[in-house]
Amino acid sequence: MRAAFSFAAILAVTGLAAAEPPLTIERLIGEGWEIAGYTSGYDNRSTLLLFRHKDKSYLVQCSTLYDVTREPRVNVNCYELH
Repeated sequence: MRAAFSFAAILAVTGLAAAEPPLTIERLIGEGWEIAGYTSGYDNRSTLLLFRHKDKSYLVQCSTLYDVTREPRVNVNCYELH
């Protein structure tokens, strides 16, 4: 019991217990972010999208990969650029 309490305390301090949901393109657009830039890879399987928001001082970049050999076929990774 003591170990479980210690683990819960560690999670609360590090912020893992109440982590935000991951950033997605749908969420960004819904929150008012606009596309500031776009580029596609040479193979047309990967794309980088750059988002800006008028009330934020940082950008968000999303990389997308389309791969027919995997499930799910579209993989999106968004992260803040400070």
